Amino acid sequence: MIGALMLDVAGTTLCSEDIELLQAPQVGGLILFARNIESPAQVRTLTNHIRQIRPDILIAVDQEGGRVRRLKPEHGFSPLPAMGRLGKLYQTQPTQALQLATTSGWLMATEVLAVGIDFSFAPVLDIDEISDVIGDRAFAQNPHDIIPLARAFMQGMKQAGMATTGKHFPGHGSVKADSHVAAAIDSRSFAEIEAHDMQTFQALMPELDAIMPAHVIYENVDAHPAGFSPFWIQQILRQKLGFDGVLFSDDLSMQAACVAGGADARIQAALHAGCDMGLVCNDRAAACIALDGLKDLALPNQTRLEKMRGNIPHIDIQQALDLGQQWQHAKAEIDKFLQSIST
Repeated sequence: MIGALMLDVAGTTLCSEDIELLQAPQVGGLILFARNIESPAQVRTLTNHIRQIRPDILIAVDQEGGRVRRLKPEHGFSPLPAMGRLGKLYQTQPTQALQLATTSGWLMATEVLAVGIDFSFAPVLDIDEISDVIGDRAFAQNPHDIIPLARAFMQGMKQAGMATTGKHFPGHGSVKADSHVAAAIDSRSFAEIEAHDMQTFQALMPELDAIMPAHVIYENVDAHPAGFSPFWIQQILRQKLGFDGVLFSDDLSMQAACVAGGADARIQAALHAGCDMGLVCNDRAAACIALDGLKDLALPNQTRLEKMRGNIPHIDIQQALDLGQQWQHAKAEIDKFLQSIST
């Protein structure tokens, strides 16, 4: 059974405390960071060990491309462009940009799955406007360009066997503050948000397996951050938009989530609002407090969460990645593009 808490581990191998925590029924996911990565073979050994302890667990990573990548070239993984680079190319060469978006999604997903990770929290569906933390993580500066590029990227992910996660609903790009380190407040009306930022999520709903709400307070719509808001999650996502996929909270250790109280109160608020799984990262004490806060709650919707399980290949990685001819062609295509934008 899959529990409602996603947490992390400190190193490249599991310690005894990690093993004990992973056995808790309400732990349902584990997210890997750069500190957990040394090489493809080491990551596959780590994920195999995790699954020996919890065969039903979901393993995730943030592997978007550009500056947000945990599996790095120096670790033996392929570099990927920032999605904003594809948006710039789309202005003059839309066909090539869409092809590169599909290839990028496929290459990312293929390498992530190869090392035993079920899914990446990707793609970013925010608009590149004024946000300090979004920027070129977004495909473009308007929904009209984002929608086809993100759809192509997700098609590549799905071709590789990976579920998709759109973030950060209903849109983080129009908020200046970085919700990792500060309270993020958006003063626009619901009508303005719906007509602009929400357009990407609404148009791409058929391709989305999961959504991550933003740790942003849309103060003229609801007093709670979107990830703690029954209005945004139940009324808008579930009812108005008819979304029946998984809802992951953003990291509940982020500063913008502190409005809900301690880690136990935060994860309870996220789940009561309608999230299926809450993330508590980079703070083991907080993760333990959150876990304790879940002990009396029912397990989340298993049918939904099972759909996030990746098509992980049965391979034994010895040294460098070597995933076949299609992978080699995809690498060459992306490398050629990266070289063209670095000169």
